[in-house]
Amino acid sequence: MNAPSRRIAIAAVLAAMAFATGPAVGAPAVGDMSLGDPKAKVKMVEYASLSCVHCAAFNNEVLPAFKKKYVDTGKVHYTLREVLTDPAPVAAAGFMTARCAGKANYFKVVDAAFGGFDEMARTGDARGNLLAAAKAGGMTEEQFVACISDGTALQALQTRTEKAAQEAGISGTPTFFFNGKKVSDHAMTAAELDAAVAAAAKASK
Repeated sequence: MNAPSRRIAIAAVLAAMAFATGPAVGAPAVGDMSLGDPKAKVKMVEYASLSCVHCAAFNNEVLPAFKKKYVDTGKVHYTLREVLTDPAPVAAAGFMTARCAGKANYFKVVDAAFGGFDEMARTGDARGNLLAAAKAGGMTEEQFVACISDGTALQALQTRTEKAAQEAGISGTPTFFFNGKKVSDHAMTAAELDAAVAAAAKASK
């Protein structure tokens, strides 16, 4: 499927997921979504998709302890770069919702969406999972519907994610970079993360 056809297909699924058009919401958050001290010596970038089972497992099982150990202490600056893997409409709706919730609530939505991933996979209820994630980010159902119905935001998301993945050579998710160097194209363990942080910190001296 070529890019224009893929975009039309995603838009059609999002329209069906929305069910109706809600009231307008504020402009989605733009730019990189990050956590931690921007001045940290170690910059970690994760390319992930909200429709990726391995990304969900990493987010739910490994990332919380990593954040507590490195991000919350100012040792690592963490950035999430969005990728749309199949089923792309689920990932697109999730990331659009997270951005509509605003920078302050972006990761609340992402965490909630990943937290409900297994249940979504079991039931097939993507809309229910993403609506619950939207509410975790302080959004109403009407705002959620309006958000995923925004064709302009969807086009911007697809253009941004396609460009970022191509420039970074992303072939799968999750993929991790430390200080601009690709370290792994699979979900990393706590031990692997410790080693990557140590190597990046040493190289930055």
